[in-house]
Amino acid sequence: MIPCEEVPQHPDFRALLSIPRIDVDLRYATRDNFVGRNVYGGLDCSYLRREAADALERAAAWLSVHRPGYRLRVLDALRPQRVQEVLWAELQGTPLTLYLANPERGSIHSFGMAVDVTLLDPRGQEVDMGSGFDEMALTSHPDHEAEHLARGLLSAAQLTERGWLRAAMREVGFQGIATEWWHFDFGDRIAVRRDLPRVL
Repeated sequence: MIPCEEVPQHPDFRALLSIPRIDVDLRYATRDNFVGRNVYGGLDCSYLRREAADALERAAAWLSVHRPGYRLRVLDALRPQRVQEVLWAELQGTPLTLYLANPERGSIHSFGMAVDVTLLDPRGQEVDMGSGFDEMALTSHPDHEAEHLARGLLSAAQLTERGWLRAAMREVGFQGIATEWWHFDFGDRIAVRRDLPRVL
């Protein structure tokens, strides 16, 4: 276990602000999130484990080559265990816990090995992904996209944007999940939980 306060000096972590060609807008450090308040308080959560941060740098570089003018925007990165517990308490007893890892098991975010990202267009605006970050609805689920396209709930343009995001992240070893277009894990989730220290 690593206290979040020790992360800035920890050799295994890298600051997001050291990664070129990305934008950082950590939503849980603001009121612009599903709980409507800053849940990070004074914690500095703008970090990832070094291997994940290095991969994110490669993803940003790939995107700049293959889609000039577009950039990655990080919406969440390291999420300490204590914050995961706060978020879980907000949703506990509702079907929305589908969208959060039980803190007992541990979120991959709490190991610094998951990142939530979207795309910025050449004007610096977030692209239209068909649903918002942390929008807890089926339209956010990658595994329902074909159905939602057929039913007119998502457009081909929106799915193209999601495809670009996934292409950049998968190119460097990140894996998406079935329920959130914005969430990507780096490394095997079982191994991460087994082998790496959690940030408190």
